[in-house]
Amino acid sequence: MPQTTVPKTRSATARPRSINVIVDYAFFVFGGASAVWLAWLVLTESFSWGWFLVLFFVLFWVLLAYLVLPRLHRILTSIYVPDYFIGRARTSDGLLGDPINLALLGTEAQLDEAMTQAGWTRADDVTLGTSWRIVRSTLLRRSYDEAPVSPLFLFGHQQDVAFQQEVKGNPAKRHHVRFWRCPEGWLLPGGHRADWMAAGTFDRAVGFSLFTLQITHKIDANTDIERDHIVSTLRDADAGVAVNVIRDFSTGYHSRNGGGDTIETDGDLPIIDVRGVAVDAAALAEVDRADAYRAAIAEQRPVPTTLGFLLMLLRVVAGALTIGVLVLAWPELLRAGSITISDADSDVALGVIAGVLGLGLIVYLALAVLVLLGSNWARIASMTFSAAIIAFTAIDYFNGGPQVSLRTNLLGIPLDILVVLALSSQRSRLWARRRRSRRHGLDALVSPELPADDTTLR
Repeated sequence: MPQTTVPKTRSATARPRSINVIVDYAFFVFGGASAVWLAWLVLTESFSWGWFLVLFFVLFWVLLAYLVLPRLHRILTSIYVPDYFIGRARTSDGLLGDPINLALLGTEAQLDEAMTQAGWTRADDVTLGTSWRIVRSTLLRRSYDEAPVSPLFLFGHQQDVAFQQEVKGNPAKRHHVRFWRCPEGWLLPGGHRADWMAAGTFDRAVGFSLFTLQITHKIDANTDIERDHIVSTLRDADAGVAVNVIRDFSTGYHSRNGGGDTIETDGDLPIIDVRGVAVDAAALAEVDRADAYRAAIAEQRPVPTTLGFLLMLLRVVAGALTIGVLVLAWPELLRAGSITISDADSDVALGVIAGVLGLGLIVYLALAVLVLLGSNWARIASMTFSAAIIAFTAIDYFNGGPQVSLRTNLLGIPLDILVVLALSSQRSRLWARRRRSRRHGLDALVSPELPADDTTLR
């Protein structure tokens, strides 16, 4: 398999050896371990809830498929999966994804024009709205020609653009191809130049991922058929496209992609030259609009950060309820002897305790607001607070202390674990660091250990 490296630039390959990076990675690993514990609590708790057993098993699957397994894959693949071009894309979980089976020469406008003339539709970007629309179209079997494709990563970033062809109005089946813009000055093995690398595959059905158990599209094993289909549609369009094939670019192989689907290829790599495609002003304007839209999406607050804020807000509400219950139950606690204190000092003691707890909630609420605004130190402080509670509770639990259950601690440990998972996710930390770097007039800091993920807490 070919192996080439990306030119070393600060924005793409710099590996800052800062305390911040080390702390972030420690929280990332800690969040993964905490997610395993949370899944175990849900699984063991399910056997004591009677008819709610099925519901708890569904909850266990959600935790396992969308939190635990993705986080474990991210931790492990950051260690053993090569961080250079080997002819395979990577999933947002770090697993090796689809084979890179196409290269292209030309601008984005020429690429867009050539694919459009060949009968391909540019896919929408992944947002909450488009994600919900593809779920509805799949369940209702309604056509959605611009349905988004899941993110795969190459050169440290997800695809720049994707195109697809829906099959007979069935969103569960489609031809699709992802394109990544190559780094400036980057060459293929053997010195071949390319402006874009691409991975074309055919979605044949919707099913479960073998590695993460998530619901995903399943692809056809013979990726060469899809590769050749893409090339033939471009040739048939007669838009000024030329094709040169590098035979045996990689050794032919059988493997599995990130969803666990079998893949096979003969290793040939067509280089599609679209530099002869004529582009009008409207096409250029469309590309500029798409670039502006992607830039705006990149600047938006990531979903994990917003989710982390909402979880912290829920933690504040739970704390306020706890203070309220304490105030109402205070006389009963005094009568029961749970608290030994003179009657004269009881009101003072209650005021002090409630005041300290209230002040803590105010500080925590301020941290939540700062996290929402993109403060990196507030994100670290919030994770430190939640991690400390998780660690002390776990130590007490495994040393024979009080049993931790969802009945008694529904708004406690589960919330803290989810806060750590959300705020330690790649998108959340990169967004916080990016804002910090801009304040100091530096390029955006890119964490080397993990590519950015999509909407899950990875």
